[in-house]
Parts: sequence; C-alpha cells; structure tokens
Amino acid sequence: MGLSDIRILSSAAVVCGALILILLERKFPYNSQQKFFREGFWEDFFWYTLFQSYVMAMVISYVVEWVDTGTGISRISLIRELPLWGQVLFFLISHDLYIYWFHRWQHHSPLLWRIHEAHHSVKDVDWIGGMRSHALEIFINQTIEFLPLILLGSPEVVVIKGVIDALWGMYIHSNIDVKSGWLQYVINGPEMHRWHHADELSAYNTNFSTKFAVWDWVFGSAYFPRDRKAEKYGLSDVDFPKTYFRQFLFLFRPFPKKSDEEA
Repeated sequence: MGLSDIRILSSAAVVCGALILILLERKFPYNSQQKFFREGFWEDFFWYTLFQSYVMAMVISYVVEWVDTGTGISRISLIRELPLWGQVLFFLISHDLYIYWFHRWQHHSPLLWRIHEAHHSVKDVDWIGGMRSHALEIFINQTIEFLPLILLGSPEVVVIKGVIDALWGMYIHSNIDVKSGWLQYVINGPEMHRWHHADELSAYNTNFSTKFAVWDWVFGSAYFPRDRKAEKYGLSDVDFPKTYFRQFLFLFRPFPKKSDEEA
C-alpha cells in the first residue's frame, strides 16, 4: 500500500470515526441534556477544525522544512529503520509522555495557562469540542510532535499518527457514557477526561493524560469519582469571548496586576 492510499484511508477513517462518535453520543449520552448544535459548535467546526487546522499544518510544515535545511536531521535514519508498527508505538508513547508533562505545566504556569485556556472554554464538551485550542498552543505542541516524526520517521508514520491523534482527541472529549473498567487505568477515555474539563474545584488540575491514562495514576494526578458525573464545564473566572477572532485575541489581554488578584 502506497503513501497516497494511506492518506485516502486516513481521511476516510477520521470522517467515519467522527460519524460513529456522533451516533454513540446520541445513543449513549454522558449528558442527555446536551445539544448537538450547542453554543460555539460552528466556531469549533469551521474555524478551529477546518480553517485553523489547515493553516497551522502549512505553517508547521514550513518550520520543519526550515529546521531540516539548516540541520540535515532527516539524514539520521535510526528510528526509520524500525518496522512501521515500532515507529508508531515509539512516537505514540514518547509524545504522550511529553504532552502529559507540558499539559500539566500549562495548568500551573500563568503564562502557559493563557495559551491553554481556550481549550477549557467549551461549556458543552463533545466530539468536536477538543478541537478548540489557540493557534499558538497548536503551533507549539504540533511542531514539537511532528518535527521528529517527519525528520526521523517514515512518511507513513506521520499520517498514521495524525489519524490516531484526531480520533483519540474526538473520543476523549465525546459526550458518551463509557464504562471501560480496568482499562481506564491504562487507556484514557471520556469518563476521566471529561472531569479534566469540569468546572469544579476538586477536579481542577487533574487528569492531564491524553492517550495513556497510566501517566495520571503513576504521577498522582488522577481524579475519577465513580459515584457521580461532571455537570458543569467551561471557565467561570473569565468572560471568555464567543467568536473565533475574539478568542484568538483574548490571549493577548494584559495580565491582572497583583493588587487586582489579591482583591
């Protein structure tokens, strides 16, 4: 199977995966009162998922090309010599461990939280809600992710890893009432990640994992109450804008003065 075939199949897999998740949200909802066309749906679908994803992919590709031109990193074939499944597994685990710690740092650094807060502004978490992330956050994380993928791995790995990222991102944010049992100690899903988005004091700064929940259990950041569900999401400490371009500019607002925070 050639690279072009893998790209076609990957696009089909993402679309089919989204449709399946939408159907499961209707059939087995975590929150039965949540609407499909909820507030911010079109901003998340058009501006974040279609427009921003395309623009940032182009920007990051130019950055990767510039880095390789200056360094010649792509000539190092250490990872590329592994079988395809080994390359995928290597990049999945290594990047997921990175994103766990960077994500955790974002929640504890006022500066990094500023670029991450757009992702937490969604008031109704669903399959498309996870796509809401500020362009600067996407630039940082996806550059760090795809730079080694493109320069050290096989071209097929880039496509396969991109599909897994897209499907997993939609899944962990989906409005599906999942009961995965012991697997939730290893594999991350919506039953834990929706708590990460909950606007509830006890859930703040918990469940940072993306694909492998084991990081939260090992590093002591897991929060998983089994006797109730998260009910409220979003940001209660700021009046977050409702449109894409205002949300983009909201990152650059002045930080509050120390006296204002104490007040």
